[in-house]
Amino acid sequence: MATFDVWAPRPDRVTLELDGARYPMQRDEANWWHVDVDARPDSRYGFVLDDDDTVLPDPRSPRQPDGVHGSSQRWQPPTAPAPWAGRSVEGATIYELHIGTFTPAGTLDAATEKLDHLVDLGVDFVELMPVNAFSGSHGWGYDGVLWYAVHEPYGGPDALLRFVDACHARGLGVLIDAVFNHLGPSGNYLPRFGPYLSSGSNPWGESINIADDGADEVRRYIIDCALRWMRDFGADGLRLDAVHALVDTTAIHILEELSAETEKLATHLGRPLALIAESDMNDPRTITPRDQGGLGMTAQWDDDIHHAIHTAVSGERQGYYADFGSLQTLAQTLAHGFFHAGTYSSFRGRRHGRPLDIATVPATRLVAYTLTHDQVGNRAVGDRPSQNLTPGQLAVKAALALGSPYTAMLFMGEEWGAGSPFQFFSSHPEPELARATAEGRKAEFAAHGWDADEIPDPQDPATFERSKLNWDEVDQGVHARLRETYRGLIALRRNEPDFADPWLTRLRIDYDESARWIVMYRGTFAVICNLGEAAVTVPVDGEVVLAWEPPSSSGDGGTEIPAQSFAVLRGARATQVR
Repeated sequence: MATFDVWAPRPDRVTLELDGARYPMQRDEANWWHVDVDARPDSRYGFVLDDDDTVLPDPRSPRQPDGVHGSSQRWQPPTAPAPWAGRSVEGATIYELHIGTFTPAGTLDAATEKLDHLVDLGVDFVELMPVNAFSGSHGWGYDGVLWYAVHEPYGGPDALLRFVDACHARGLGVLIDAVFNHLGPSGNYLPRFGPYLSSGSNPWGESINIADDGADEVRRYIIDCALRWMRDFGADGLRLDAVHALVDTTAIHILEELSAETEKLATHLGRPLALIAESDMNDPRTITPRDQGGLGMTAQWDDDIHHAIHTAVSGERQGYYADFGSLQTLAQTLAHGFFHAGTYSSFRGRRHGRPLDIATVPATRLVAYTLTHDQVGNRAVGDRPSQNLTPGQLAVKAALALGSPYTAMLFMGEEWGAGSPFQFFSSHPEPELARATAEGRKAEFAAHGWDADEIPDPQDPATFERSKLNWDEVDQGVHARLRETYRGLIALRRNEPDFADPWLTRLRIDYDESARWIVMYRGTFAVICNLGEAAVTVPVDGEVVLAWEPPSSSGDGGTEIPAQSFAVLRGARATQVR
């Protein structure tokens, strides 16, 4: 005998359809409907609401074998996740990847075959872009509609279990990107059951109801889903998408509530669990512990660091890059975590952010990167920095991010300067939605001066195919050299205590705006970067332990760094007082 239940305050009648037979359900005082019936472990089922004969999937469906428009299937983990002590994400190196384009096959099992590459690279965590069920065969995953199910074309829930176990067997932690701020446009049947959506909206559609009438069950829906990834699949934490879009007017913010429940689960499991927020608010309260009045997130993405590094190296200044670009801005951002910290943002037309107390908040609560799925995929043509910058410039960016005190992150293929783009792609089966997605994408960038014909059609299968990594590049020429450089930088982070120091109060930075060099002092080490197009002499000396192009002694106690290059010196000593 199996119990089927569903929260559905809106319909007056709910019927369970199980393997072709129908059973009326009973409502309780909390608007949950229940029925006990005999069922196989893999039975197909769904719910019929009122007089509409359509069979709808379970909002908490554990599996969707035929996609988000089909019936649900019962599923329980065949075995518990393999024993794993876990590891802390703070100060780690994270590798973000998209299952569908990481390998030619685009499945979790195929991704498992590439894990030894990540182990050799030296990263600590794999961060999966959303693997929840979404409409169509391929997409970024941020338009999920059945958050509890694993996208079937990736291999479904069993494949995710195998992937997580394979990562843990190699010492790799696993983070899963979870989207709780909106629902996708195709296959979203949740509003038929109850008030899952609020009256508000965000850039991706209607907001989730976390503070209006009926919000308690919706909040429970979100928190239970988050805990499921960590408890049932063995994930070591979540990356929480765009938490600034979770508009919560209640006294206990949903992130604070989720943080408390995650901590409780971590205690129960006996291993650390992490919550990494994506937030554009530059609000230190996001990463402040709950007992100090914060939301208790383990860490958060830091776009200011990306913008400061990218603009200083590339020279780009459009859009939200307008306030960045100088070495002074780069130095200030690296030294203080946020650039916009109660300062005027020209892109927003107002003051933005709040200062981070660098004496009490370790740098490891911020995630630094030179590339993410957003920072390449949301460009008009999905072009990577490797398609526009020199190998030396790519190496300099890597040295600035990986040589910093922050928790670090790479985006798949970055480590070898992948030549493939990462474009925005989708596979909506509805012709109207497919057309609207393609036309909307072209119109968005045409408004910023792009030729609409240059914008890839997200619905064209070729857009998806060209976004897949070309693994034949990895061992070729400059790609292999760049990969070895990343390996060296990550090894310094892992093996040298000076690079594990999380306190920005002990970070010292020197730079010369006109000569285009910058130095980060990490204890006895110095990370020297020359962003300019000519060799420069930097007033620092020491033993060279890693470099893109070999530096040389200047003869007066300084070090000459070739153009668009970096060097890491041990026993570093400033030879001039600036």
